[in-house]
Amino acid sequence: MHTNPAGASAPHTDFADLRRLHAQAVRDSVTLVQRVTSGDLSRPTPCSAWTLADLLAHMTAQHHGFAAAARGEGRESVHWAVRPLGTDPVGEYTAAAGKVIAAFAIVEGPDQAFALPEFSAGRTFRAARAIGFHLIDYVVHSWDVARTLGLAYTPAPELLRAALPIARAVPNDDSRLAPGSAFRPGLTADEDADTLEQILAALGRSPRWRGPERGEVAHGVGRH
Repeated sequence: MHTNPAGASAPHTDFADLRRLHAQAVRDSVTLVQRVTSGDLSRPTPCSAWTLADLLAHMTAQHHGFAAAARGEGRESVHWAVRPLGTDPVGEYTAAAGKVIAAFAIVEGPDQAFALPEFSAGRTFRAARAIGFHLIDYVVHSWDVARTLGLAYTPAPELLRAALPIARAVPNDDSRLAPGSAFRPGLTADEDADTLEQILAALGRSPRWRGPERGEVAHGVGRH
């Protein structure tokens, strides 16, 4: 993520619920990533110019970076480095997801300072804001993975209710036009858009995006 997270926290969600819902969002992403095969890695994604391999590398790196920030090590750039996928990208992703959930679980409180050098070299962010921003990233990136694979993605209504105000709080400014930005300029949602579609539109995703057919039937998660 390369968008300024100022304001991106759920205003009506207490800290315990925020952490619980964050963990749910990340676990949802793991469920979807575990469906990825080596043949899927070159597939296009809703993230402009990113293949699924690029997206997974980004998602894995962000888990490591935010986990380091929760431990007080966020200023160390090595934790944020995006590395090429190894021989077991699904296993690496699953392990990184577990690390960030565990790191957030022991954060002392909503005011603990997180250093997020990708967003600001000189300031820190409240834990509640940082966790909210990571939450919205993984709601949207779960949709990215699901849509890339042709799988259904139906987050819990409680998670979506918490995620919508976070999505709307992300600044819709020129930073979204920068190379590598995970979010594009916001779109206008349809009048009958559901909560997930409103979140996607706010962050520049078209709910109508479709990739090429995968060529196999998915089981368990469901197909659109």
